[in-house]
Amino acid sequence: MATEYQVDVDAGPDAADDESSLPFGITVAAGAVAAAVVIPFIWLIRTGSSVGFEPAIDLITRPTTVQIFVNSAILVVLTTTVCVLLGVPLAYLTVRTNIPLSRVWTVAVSLPLVIPSYVGAFAFVSAFGPRGGFQRLLSPIGIEQIPEIYGLTGTVLVLSLYTYPYVYITTRASLKSMDTTLVDAARTLDHGRWATFRRVTVPQIRPAVAAGTLLSSLYVLSDFGTPSIMRYDVFTRVIYVEFGAFGRDTATLLSLQLVAVTLFILWAESRIRGEERTSAGGRSRDIVSLGRWRLPAMILPAGVSALALAVPIVILLSWLGTASSTAGESLAFQWTYIGNSVTVAAATAVIAVIAGIPVAYLSARHDGFLPAVFERFTYVGYAVPGVVIGLALVYFGTSYAAPIYQTIYLLTFACVVRFIPQSVGSLRASFLAVDPSLPEAARTLGESSVGAFRYVTLPLVAPGLLGGAALVFLTTMKELPATLLLRPAGFTTLVTHIWAAYQSGYFGQAAVPALVLLFVSGISMLVILTQEGYDVK
Repeated sequence: MATEYQVDVDAGPDAADDESSLPFGITVAAGAVAAAVVIPFIWLIRTGSSVGFEPAIDLITRPTTVQIFVNSAILVVLTTTVCVLLGVPLAYLTVRTNIPLSRVWTVAVSLPLVIPSYVGAFAFVSAFGPRGGFQRLLSPIGIEQIPEIYGLTGTVLVLSLYTYPYVYITTRASLKSMDTTLVDAARTLDHGRWATFRRVTVPQIRPAVAAGTLLSSLYVLSDFGTPSIMRYDVFTRVIYVEFGAFGRDTATLLSLQLVAVTLFILWAESRIRGEERTSAGGRSRDIVSLGRWRLPAMILPAGVSALALAVPIVILLSWLGTASSTAGESLAFQWTYIGNSVTVAAATAVIAVIAGIPVAYLSARHDGFLPAVFERFTYVGYAVPGVVIGLALVYFGTSYAAPIYQTIYLLTFACVVRFIPQSVGSLRASFLAVDPSLPEAARTLGESSVGAFRYVTLPLVAPGLLGGAALVFLTTMKELPATLLLRPAGFTTLVTHIWAAYQSGYFGQAAVPALVLLFVSGISMLVILTQEGYDVK
């Protein structure tokens, strides 16, 4: 017997004004996914509340805790500023100008996303650190010391090089879809290029720049490996150290403070972004001619690509012949590490996409309170650093889920919680692009709601599904802190082997796993670029 919830699952978005019109099955599935994602954080809040008010205030007002907060804030502000200064000009050059080799630069300046920032930090320390390769090259000409790379400067440099693509990609997509007839109109009113860019282009791309800045700032705030290698104390590094030293209360309270900072960044981004507007009208092919600046303009993408790609690749290749035979059997590379990494990443990608379908579908096809809340809940995992998710699941696993603690199942669950927003975002965009009248036509021809979804909607959203899965796979392959905290005993992946080699000081032992990681991640990036139609203009 039909109930008030049993309506067409491919109804248009206008059906969402009444909560009772939501499809029952999809709503329950989306709610279950959202609940599963927030469980670790509920446990974290409960654990933190058990510390007590006065001890908690004492811990978070200590000078060292305040300094950690200041360090983290400075790092986020400086890095995101550099990301905007790199990402926006690079996007403009590759979309709106006649820069030579634009296809090459489009791909080259996107590829740093393939390289984990901690691998980049590893390579930069080897190249530019004390007694590094660069200093050895300068020694014959009398230069015995170069500026210190450790600390804030090196951390900002490395994180900027490996997070600016977030700003670049979102800005580039906005520039490609922007209504350039408005630019033409401004030009006919005698506005110069700079005035037109400031008054017409900037307001249109501001939401995209804000979205990329948000992704960059969240990555910086959640990164553990780079600050640890660069010896710069931020939330993630201190939380991991405190956890290893059995400082449960300090680690928990710092985690909650980090979550609060993350939520503030989300709020600030929503205020900066402003109201998103959809422009209508024709698009011209307004390409800015660089004239005599065409060749000099290549210095920016070439220099950024050389630093972000060439330096780590050259360093890793130079390490291939330096693997030490005295490193011990524990640091000897084994091909099973590839299988372990791929297994976790593939399982995470499949589960994240399957779990993301009901959330993305409900959000795309229905307005209202529940669809919005379920979608926002899934984004909590991406907004919270992996070290916090790992810490929360360690406490949860030891107390309530002992049978799956330190198993691949809990590790996979942590990665799904962390990266499901990537699949939800990709799928939601794909569902929004499907005309609701198409599955409705299938319904009129006798197909059920499920049949219409399977034979009409699903094939149309397949590119977004594949792209989302590839993105989840890519980021899971690179995930370090959650893997370190939750992996089963004796379960070694590419990233944990790289980290073990770094901590032991045997850099050569990290060469093979790092290069394999780059290769596998590069394939994932190729799939993403292919699915998103990353053409030249």
